[in-house]
Amino acid sequence: MRKPTSSQKTFTKISLLTATFFCLVCSFVLTASAQKPKDQEPAEYKIPPEAAAKQNPVKPTPESHAHAKKLYGYDCAMCHGKDGDGKGDMASDFKSVTDFTKPDALKNRSDGELFYIIRNGKGQDMPPEGDRAKDEEIWQLVNYIRSFAKK
Repeated sequence: MRKPTSSQKTFTKISLLTATFFCLVCSFVLTASAQKPKDQEPAEYKIPPEAAAKQNPVKPTPESHAHAKKLYGYDCAMCHGKDGDGKGDMASDFKSVTDFTKPDALKNRSDGELFYIIRNGKGQDMPPEGDRAKDEEIWQLVNYIRSFAKK
């Protein structure tokens, strides 16, 4: 085995210094991009008045409840919990997850507001259902979510 030449040693040192510098720069950039300046905080979440005023056209039935329970299990339970208690597997990743079992949790929200939030999401904490569900299914979810506080 040959001993490294002085130019090879110099090259190795420069390579290590370059790699270290690159790692430091990357960590600085990632840290800086993860911190939001105060002036870039998200605007207050507002639901349009016409959306809040919408009335739920779907009457709760055992069939609609069963269908909504299935949808809730796919899309909502991971955060809001299987029983609506706000203790789903991903709940710890967010500041606050609504506990639907508390009667006061939704008392100031109209069905139209809940529909709007489910359809459009809420900031970065709650992704939108979007076009994955039909309007009737979202109204069924609204009824199902309200049923948690009645148990």
